[in-house]
Amino acid sequence: MSAPQQKSGRPLNFNGTVADALARGLLRHGVKLVFGQSLPSALHLAAKSHGIRQAWYRTENAGGAMADAFARLSHRVGVVTAQNGPAATLLVPPLAEALKASVPVVALVQEVALTQTDKNAFQEFDHLALFGACTKWVRRLDQPGRVDDYLDMAFRAAVSGRPGPVALLLPADLLLAPCRPGEVARCQSLGCYPLERTMPDYLHLEQAADLLAQAECPLIIAGGGVHLSGACEELAMLQEAAALPVATTVMGKGAVDENHPLSLGVVGYFMGTGGTTKFQRELVEGADLVLLVGNRTNQNGTDSWSLYPPKARYIQIDADPMEIGRNYEALPLLGDAKLTLSELMAVIEGRDLTKRLTARGALEERIAQGKARHRQEAKGLLTSRRKPVRPERVMHELNRRLTPETVVVADASYSSIWVANYLTCLAPGMRFITPRGLAGLGWGLPMAMGAKLAQPSSPVVCLAGDGGFAHCWAELEAAARMGLDLTVLVLNNRILGYQKHAENVKFGDHTDAVYMSDVNHAAVAQAAGCRGIRVREPAELPRALDEALGEPGPVLVDILTDPKAYPPITSFEGKLAM
Repeated sequence: MSAPQQKSGRPLNFNGTVADALARGLLRHGVKLVFGQSLPSALHLAAKSHGIRQAWYRTENAGGAMADAFARLSHRVGVVTAQNGPAATLLVPPLAEALKASVPVVALVQEVALTQTDKNAFQEFDHLALFGACTKWVRRLDQPGRVDDYLDMAFRAAVSGRPGPVALLLPADLLLAPCRPGEVARCQSLGCYPLERTMPDYLHLEQAADLLAQAECPLIIAGGGVHLSGACEELAMLQEAAALPVATTVMGKGAVDENHPLSLGVVGYFMGTGGTTKFQRELVEGADLVLLVGNRTNQNGTDSWSLYPPKARYIQIDADPMEIGRNYEALPLLGDAKLTLSELMAVIEGRDLTKRLTARGALEERIAQGKARHRQEAKGLLTSRRKPVRPERVMHELNRRLTPETVVVADASYSSIWVANYLTCLAPGMRFITPRGLAGLGWGLPMAMGAKLAQPSSPVVCLAGDGGFAHCWAELEAAARMGLDLTVLVLNNRILGYQKHAENVKFGDHTDAVYMSDVNHAAVAQAAGCRGIRVREPAELPRALDEALGEPGPVLVDILTDPKAYPPITSFEGKLAM
C-alpha cells in the first residue's frame, strides 16, 4: 500500500494511514474532543472524519490548560496537540501543572520527518528531553505498525496509579504512511480515570478504624485527590457516620459541603484576619489524629509546614506511595481514595463510636462559633461600599449567586485565594478549579474554557486578576468563536498584587514592574467578539453579575478593585503589605 495521493480539487483521503489509525485509536479510548490548532494537520483531518471535534486555542500554553481542566471535570483524558519546536515548548508549563496536580493529559506533538531527524530540520528540537521532566512518559512513534501499541501505552501511563500527563511524538512523514492493523485488534478503552482502583492492606484499614474511633480530637484534611478519585460521596458519608470534622486544601475545596456542621472550610496559608478558617486554627493545631486524603502536604496547604500538629498521629490515603509519609510519618493506606474510604467506612461501622458521637454536639458548636466569629470580623469587607471595589465584596455578591452546579475557576495568585476563602461549597462534589500544581498565571480563562467544554450544561465562572488575565486574553476570541457560555470576572487593581505586597513584607520595598496601566478589559472583550461590562463602584456589581450570568456567550466583567486589598495570608499578619 502506498501513501495516499491528493487528487485535484478533492481532499486527501487518510484511510489506511497512520493518522487514520491514531484517530481510530482515540475513538476507541472514548475521545470525542481534541484541543488543538492546525498541526498535526493530518491527525486533525483524519479525526474529523471519525466525528472527533476540535476545540481550538490561540496559544499552546492555553491549550494545555484547557485539556487539564477538561480532564479534571470529565474524568476523561484531556488530549492536546501541538507542532514541533516553539509550539511544543509552550506545552511545557501546562504539562508541568498537570504533572504536579496529577491530571491525565495526552499531548500528541508533531515531530520532524523521520528522514530529516538530526539534520537541523526546520524547528527540530529534542522533544524527548524537553518533555522528560514534565510528563510521566514520553516516546516517539517510529513504526507504522505500532500505532495502537504506543497509543495504548500513552493512555495507560496517563491514567494509571497517580494520573499525569504524557507525550507521544508523531513524525510528520509517518502520519501519512500506510498502516496495516495488527493481527489481533485492540479493543480496550483506556480513556477514563482512575483506570484501576487499588485497595490498601486490610490490616492497615483495621488499624486506621481503631485510631479514628479512639482519638480524642481527630481531623480529616482532604486534598485534590478526593476529586481525582471521585470520592466526595464516600468522604461525606464517613464525615457524617463517624462524626469526623473535615477541612480541605485549596484543591480539595468542594470535597464536602462547607455548610455541614462538621466542615471547617479550607485551611492553609491564608488563615489570617478575615480568613474564613481563622478561628478554626486551634482545631487543626490541637488534633491528635489527622487523616490525610489525597493531600500532598505541600507548602501552601500546610502554611509552610507550621499548621499541621507535629505531635499528632497521621493516617494517609494516597495512590502514590511516594506521597505517603513525605512530610508527616503516617500509617499508610496505599490505594484509591474512593475504594479506601468506602472500605474504611465499612470497617469503622463495626467499631464502638460512642466517643465520636458523644463529642459531636460540642464539636459542632465549636465550629459554628468559629464561623460566626469570622462572619462578624469580615462583615465590613463583605458588604463594603468603598471605591475602588473591595474584592471581598465581589466574592460576597458572587457567592449569593452560586448553585451546587456552578463551576468556579480561578487563576493563580490572589484569585485562587479569594475563591477558596470567600466562596462556599454548597454540596459534596461542587467544583472549584484552581491551578495549584505550579500555580502559573494566565491559566484561569483557558481552564474555564476546558471546564465548559467538559460540562456544557453547568454555569462556569472564571475569576482572574488583571496581571494574570493579560497572559491569556487572546483566548477570549477563541471562546467567542466556539460560542462558549462563560462569565469572566477580572479584578482590575492595576498592579501585580501578590508580587508587590509580598515584596513589601519581605524587603520593605517593591520592584517597579508591579505597576500596570489601566487597561479597559471590557473593551478588549468587545474587540474579541465578547460582551464587556465595566464596574467602577460596588452598587453596580449586582446588576453586572446578573447580566453576565444570564447572557449567552462569553461575558467579561472588568471590576476596578482596590490595589491596597490583599487576602488573609498568614505571613502578612502584622506587616505593612500595601
